[in-house]
Amino acid sequence: MSETGGTQAAIAPVAPSADLATLARGGRLNFLGFVMRLIARLPFLFIAGQIYGASALGRFAYAVIIVELAAQLASLGLKRGLAQQLAKNDRPHANIVADALMTALVGSTIGMLILGSFPQAMFPNSEIHGLEWLLPVTVLAISWTDISLAALAYHNNVGATVRARSVVEPWTISIIAFVWSYWSLRDGLIIAYVISMIAALIASLVPLIRQFGIPHGWRPDLPGSWRTARRNMPLAAADAVEWGSRRIDIAVLGLFLSPQFVGVYYVAQQVASLPAKLKTSFEPVLGPVIARNLAAGDKAAVGRQVRQVGFWILAAQAGIALALALPGHAVMALVGADFTIGTGTLAFLLAAEVVAATAVVSEAALIYVARHRNMIISLMMLALEAALSAMFIIAMREVDWPVAWQATGPAAALCVALAFASIAKSRLLGRTIGQRVSGWRWALILAIAAGLAVGIPVRLYLTPLAQLLIGIPLILGVFGYVIWTRGFGPEDRELFKMRKADIDDLAASAEADKDIA
Repeated sequence: MSETGGTQAAIAPVAPSADLATLARGGRLNFLGFVMRLIARLPFLFIAGQIYGASALGRFAYAVIIVELAAQLASLGLKRGLAQQLAKNDRPHANIVADALMTALVGSTIGMLILGSFPQAMFPNSEIHGLEWLLPVTVLAISWTDISLAALAYHNNVGATVRARSVVEPWTISIIAFVWSYWSLRDGLIIAYVISMIAALIASLVPLIRQFGIPHGWRPDLPGSWRTARRNMPLAAADAVEWGSRRIDIAVLGLFLSPQFVGVYYVAQQVASLPAKLKTSFEPVLGPVIARNLAAGDKAAVGRQVRQVGFWILAAQAGIALALALPGHAVMALVGADFTIGTGTLAFLLAAEVVAATAVVSEAALIYVARHRNMIISLMMLALEAALSAMFIIAMREVDWPVAWQATGPAAALCVALAFASIAKSRLLGRTIGQRVSGWRWALILAIAAGLAVGIPVRLYLTPLAQLLIGIPLILGVFGYVIWTRGFGPEDRELFKMRKADIDDLAASAEADKDIA
């Protein structure tokens, strides 16, 4: 890949140690954001399960699937493609960002008009009541938030992502859902979702304007926006497939089973998505680092970065998956007794997130070096997941297995499909850049075995409350000790070196929160 312009600072080669420090620092801050998001997400799941119930949660989950799909398509691949445009363009960055927002505005407007005209796509089995007609507005809110945070991440401003995604959005949806429950249990979850997305948009636009300023000499360029949309079609497809791989299971489940099981599955998916956020902890900084090194022609550095981040994510997700899956019955019972039938689903979904790590990290580079072939693999994975989901449910139904067992079919299909994608994408990237890219290390086997040795007795002999308060920290502690002593080297430990700059960044984020409030 050749250099095509842009500021020298944006595309100058970065020393490997500097790249590692950038990735580690971004991962640390976003991991703190993950912890904050976890703390904020639990009240929402409790409120949704205990107050609204599984059926209302299932209705909410299906509607959000459709809206988020529209938002993914409306962003036209700019969530990940923006870093490359900023690195390879000599125009003012404020104008490039404005073009991206304009492109997303056009796509979002089309999506909002379609959903507004055909609301049955969001609510196929029920009527719209109250303020639920506002739901399509979130298409623009989501796409602009994603693009704004991607632009800020290019300048290593990950504090904005922590603030918007881990503080403003989850706490807003929890508070509004609780307050609205006194007014209406039918549309409270959806209204809370709309308000939380708008709040996250505001929390991302404020730092965007502070970072880039108001664009000067910029005019809307519709032909240019169309060219950008065409160029980013492979990225848009990859984004939609990545999103779809985590949603098609609910869509298929909704075709075969009642809203109650959709609601239970949604809760299990939300719990499993918490460790999944560890992957996205690195996405805002991994993309720009890879783009800079590819612009400089340093494919060896790209291979190192993919291997390093891949191992970090694999290790973290495997540990958290064990800690949540082994006491899974107690975890699901936190939301409500009716949700414990989703324990098996939770185990499959947590395993799927571990399997997906290699595919996600490989795709961070493939979108720059083999975007069309990456898109083909992604589409094959999505088709495989959809087909297997339906096949597993039908097969279990034919042999009269319990409905709760049938509900695990889409989660099992997700595991198989993501395993295919991880193998295919890592091999494709390795061949394309001529480097080893797998983050696998044999120490993971030792750590998993140690976690199981501790976790199985925890599940068998401790009370549900003790499993949560004692078992989860114990499993994490044993797993982490083995990984630290047998798997981590000096470069890996860079991830845990909190520096003054990190603390300053978090303090700045907290101060900005006050300004926004």
